[in-house]
Amino acid sequence: MLSLGKLLDLTLAGREPTEKIQLTAAGVRLHWLAEGALEVSPLKAEDAGLDLLLSAGLHGNETAPIELLDRLLQAIASGELRPRVRILFLLGNPEAMRRGERYVEQDINRLFSGRHEAASGFEALRAGELEQLAANFFSLAGRERLHYDLHTAIRGSQIEQFALYPYRDGCQHSARQLTRLRDAGIGAVLLQNKTGITFSSHTYAHLHAEAFTLELGKARPFGENQGVNLSRLEAVLRDLIAHGCTGGDEDFSGLQLFVVAREVIKHSDGFQLHLAPDVENFTALPKGFLLAEDIAGSRWLIEEEGARIIFPNPKVKNGLRAGIIVVPAVSL
Repeated sequence: MLSLGKLLDLTLAGREPTEKIQLTAAGVRLHWLAEGALEVSPLKAEDAGLDLLLSAGLHGNETAPIELLDRLLQAIASGELRPRVRILFLLGNPEAMRRGERYVEQDINRLFSGRHEAASGFEALRAGELEQLAANFFSLAGRERLHYDLHTAIRGSQIEQFALYPYRDGCQHSARQLTRLRDAGIGAVLLQNKTGITFSSHTYAHLHAEAFTLELGKARPFGENQGVNLSRLEAVLRDLIAHGCTGGDEDFSGLQLFVVAREVIKHSDGFQLHLAPDVENFTALPKGFLLAEDIAGSRWLIEEEGARIIFPNPKVKNGLRAGIIVVPAVSL
């Protein structure tokens, strides 16, 4: 197998490869662009017209998606999987991956859409580099663009695998994309209602790719992901890589859709979230429940029918989101 197929090993070792470009026996081109970044190009005659960005490891301790990308890339490098699409593999935060931590100084996935320009440190620099790598990759005109940013959550979830569909003004959500997510084992999708500062929000809003954040179970160390079943997602990704975006079933029945009702923003060190530390994502919140309190008498009382909580985290920095209140979507 080609040495560039071992991108994960190179990244964890902090090594730069001697050869930056290699060809498989079938002529598929592997190009090392930067630490944790490798571009795959199919034969021109076999190119199906899709540019597929696969990112993982923006949080360094979310290892199951990293291992999934490693399997896909090794299959391509060995010739077992022959791509008909351009692919950019990105391992987002190499230093946090090496340390087995979520981040080192700050959360990279809160530094996109220009937020890194107002921050400092190597993670802010890395966010800017990832934006540039994505922009270069998606610079070719007339091609379909798709981005999956793969994560695992810091807590359990009552819906184990779910996705976040970013927002762009005037853009309709794609039933075909939702159907593919359901086929990949995704149980629910949160349809967001404003432009965000995550990586998938950036590529969706600014690079006009169909883009999703995928939450794929609970974070575990490398080699301990036997309980994270990504077989359906891996099958869908292999099919995309081998064939491109074929056809389009638009029946996504069985997939639960949610919308954002409110975000809970932490304003001060006095912020209190009235949930157990181990509460799971998508836990139901009864009407009248006092969810959180902060300075100046600010309170978050649950008023919505069918409300649930996702991403509760009272330890975020002041000014950041400490949770999202979601409700079932009435329609697409």
